[in-house]
Amino acid sequence: MSRITLESKCRLCRAAGTKLFLKGSRCLSGKCPIEKKGAIPPGMHGIKRAKKPTDYGIQLRAKQKAKRIYGVQETQFHNYYLKAKTLPGLVGVNLVNLLEKRLDNVLYRAGLSLSRSNAKQIISHGHVLVNDKTLNISSYVIKKGDVISLDTKSVSSYLDNLMIADKDFKTPDWLDVNKTKYSVSLLSEPDLSDVSQEIDVNLIIEYYSR
Repeated sequence: MSRITLESKCRLCRAAGTKLFLKGSRCLSGKCPIEKKGAIPPGMHGIKRAKKPTDYGIQLRAKQKAKRIYGVQETQFHNYYLKAKTLPGLVGVNLVNLLEKRLDNVLYRAGLSLSRSNAKQIISHGHVLVNDKTLNISSYVIKKGDVISLDTKSVSSYLDNLMIADKDFKTPDWLDVNKTKYSVSLLSEPDLSDVSQEIDVNLIIEYYSR
C-alpha cells in the first residue's frame, strides 16, 4: 500500500502551489519551504515548468489537492464521490460532509492532533476513544451523539503541543470541543464554507463527470 512519507510532504505542498498543512506546527513556522522560497514546484527545473494548464489539468490538480489534504488514496476518494452522488442533496456538499466527518479529520479540526497524519497514527495505535470505546479506524464517519476523546495517559507527552492548548485556536462551528476533557462531538453538519479556501468542489465534480 502506498503512503506519504515525511520527506515527500513538503514536495506535495509545493506541487499544489499552497500549504496543505501536512506537517502540523512545522507548516506554521519559518521552516516551511513555501515560507522560505515560495510555491515553486519541486525538482531542479521546477521554476521553468510554468505552462498554461488545460481544463483537465486544473480539474486534476483540484482533485489531487483535496485528496492529499485529507490523506486518502485515489480509490477511496473516488468511492467518497460515488457515495456522495447517491445521497440526497448537492453532490459537492455531500462530498465535503463525508470527508470532514472522518474521524482523523475531526481530531485535526478540533485541535486534538498535530496534523491529519498524526491523527491517523494515534488512532491506529488505539489512543482514541469513540463513546468510551477504543476505535482504530481513521475513516470512521462520526455521527451526532458520538463523543470522541483522547486517551490522555497514552498521549500525555505532547498534550501541551496540541492546537487545542492555544487559547487563540478556534474550532469550526459544527464541532463542540471540551478543552478540559480533550473531547469533541458533532453539533451540526459541515458546510462548504468550512473548506472553500482549501478545495474547489466544483472542479472535482467536473473531473469525475468527464
